[in-house]
Formats: sequence, structure tokens, C-alpha cells
Amino acid sequence: MKPLTVFALEARRAIKGVLCDIDDTLSTGGKITAEAYSAMQRLQQARLLVIPVTGRPAGWCDHIARMWPVDGVVGENGAFYFRYDHAAHKMRRHFADDAAMRAAHRARLAQIAQEILKAVPGAAIAADQHYRETDLAIDFCEDVPPLPQAAIDEIVLRMEKHGLTAKVSSIHVNGWFGRYDKLTMSKTLMREAFAVDLDAAREAYVFVGDSPNDAPMFAYFPHAVGVANILDFGARVEHLPAYISTNRCGAGFTEMAQYLLAAHQT
Repeated sequence: MKPLTVFALEARRAIKGVLCDIDDTLSTGGKITAEAYSAMQRLQQARLLVIPVTGRPAGWCDHIARMWPVDGVVGENGAFYFRYDHAAHKMRRHFADDAAMRAAHRARLAQIAQEILKAVPGAAIAADQHYRETDLAIDFCEDVPPLPQAAIDEIVLRMEKHGLTAKVSSIHVNGWFGRYDKLTMSKTLMREAFAVDLDAAREAYVFVGDSPNDAPMFAYFPHAVGVANILDFGARVEHLPAYISTNRCGAGFTEMAQYLLAAHQT
């Protein structure tokens, strides 16, 4: 991973948008700082797209799409995108699965959750589970004392035993039925909402993240950036980003935004 200082000026001038994780990328200690929120707003004001790509739930993403300075949001690790049309006063929602399938999956996930809680002491169903449409989130350090890596691995194994796709973020293990992911839904959002073929235009977009579940995005985007706390995961990140910020979490996101904005203002 290279420092942001070697992110070439011409490459930064060609950037048209920023996709980013939320937890421990935009947020710091569980909160969105004023600096990180302002960085999103300033990127938008510079006519760059801003799109959070997160494991957080549909209920949160409805708020994010409506209220944050963003152009859309991909949620629950790629289960959907939401985009609020301010001119029409209408939320545009696109799900990978239909409502009937989502309901059937939720019933099965509830049973799997109870098995995991019995098998892994100290694990808990994530506090935001009530607001989820498609996946199961098991908390290993957000609202519970941090669990050891062996416990996190056990959660992943039990999810995979039931046929779930399981991904580890900085706070949760998320599991869902299906093979969609953050990258697949990001491509769909960009194509349907902005008429952008990401396969052809990936060099014009930055992705910023911090954890193993961001690895497909890191591998895909030539100008992917990891905030400094990605180093906490060591070798557990399958694909590393091209660049790394000096600062951690929201301060790292703000640092990246400043580099882009400086290029667009010259």
C-alpha cells in the first residue's frame, strides 16, 4: 500500500466519485465526526458522487439516503441500494431479492442466530438487527466486549455451514443467503442511477474502506484507499488497497477527501 502523497495529480483530477464504507471508515469510535461529514458535503459540492457502501441495515440506509450529503447508498453488504430523488420526493429502492424471498430468509436466519449465540459465548445479535431486511448481523465488539479471533472464526464457520455468505467487518459478522456483494450492487446502482459502466470507468472512482469485507472493492478499484486502521487486520484482508491514509477512521477519510479536493481546485 502506497501513501496518498503518491496518488498522482492527474489521476486525482480524473476522479468523478467516491464510494466508501461507513463503520471505522467514515465513523470514529462509533460516531460520524463533523470533519468526516463535512468532507462528504465538500466532495458533493465539488460535483463528485458520494456513495456509502455498507453492511448497515435498511432502516439506517433509508435515513442516510434522505438526510446525508450522498447520492445513494448500498446497504446490507450489497442486498440493495436506496437513492432519494429530492425533485420527486421519492425513495428509489432496488433489492437483489423480492419481498417473499427476503421474508423466507429472515425466518431461517433467526433460527441460525440462536444456534450461534448458544455456541459462541459473548456473541450477540447486533443492536441494529430489527432494521435489517436481508441478513443476520452478529456483534463481536460493537456493544459487547471484544471477542477473540477464534470466536469470530467460529461464527463464520457456523454461518457457512448453513449455506450463508459470511463476511467480517470491523464490528460484526454478517451472513446472508445469496451471492450478491458490495461490488455487484454498486455496479447496479451506478448503471441504473447514473448510466455509468463501472467496468469501463473504474479508474474514475475511489473506494475507501477499512476491513476484510471490503476486499472485493479494494481488488476492483485501481484507486482504492484504506484508512490507516486497516493495518489492525494484518493478513486477514484478502486484497489490499492501492493506497493507505496516514490517519485512522474518519480522519483518514477526511485526509483522502482533502487530496481529491485539492486536485479539483487546481
